[in-house]
Amino acid sequence: MAKVSKRTKSIKSKYDRDKKYPVAEALNILVDSPKAKFDESVDFAVRLGVDPKQSDQQVRGAVSLPHGLGKEVRILVFAKGPKEEEAKAAGADFVGGDDLVEKIKGGWLDFDKALATPDMMVTVSKVAKILGPRGMMPNPKVGTVTLNIGDAVTAEKKGKLSYRVEKQGVVHATIGKASMGADKLKDNFSAFITSIMKAKPSSSKGVYLKTMTVSSTMGPGIKLDTSDAQSLVN
Repeated sequence: MAKVSKRTKSIKSKYDRDKKYPVAEALNILVDSPKAKFDESVDFAVRLGVDPKQSDQQVRGAVSLPHGLGKEVRILVFAKGPKEEEAKAAGADFVGGDDLVEKIKGGWLDFDKALATPDMMVTVSKVAKILGPRGMMPNPKVGTVTLNIGDAVTAEKKGKLSYRVEKQGVVHATIGKASMGADKLKDNFSAFITSIMKAKPSSSKGVYLKTMTVSSTMGPGIKLDTSDAQSLVN
């Protein structure tokens, strides 16, 4: 049996693992818990009442978080000509075409988000099998394939959260860092859950928000009251 650290024991002593907590209270528990040696991310897992195997029950989207992600976001852009200059002017960290494809094929993945202009998608498709499984493949549905590349880079730099439902009907999302504090994290969560509700497929019947947990990188999951979470929808 794995040894439970003093820190984990301390965190678990602060809450009832069988209770479903209001979002604000759960975030306060996480923020006030003993800290790890680094600034932990705060992650939500939401199980939805959808069947991802059905094409009309896919849930995916993107939302700009009011307080950002609490970290520097490294942006790669596939673009050429004037759009390449536009991306650079907006603060993109890496801009190019076939040169970036070759680097990625060689195992280089030192970036957080990938964007592209529509005319570059044939080039980007050469690394789709690498970027796709990592959730980094540019996609017009979440605004990462666009002609407005400068605006897209700016939005990503500020803290744009992209999400998609996984095979078991679960959406995982990181909404910030523990150091941001409970109030800012709650604001970010409100923006996230509002986007999730707007993305609800019309074919989804019954309960949409089934279960929800929040956790820090190194901490246990705390169950959330889905009714309270839904009350935060803007």
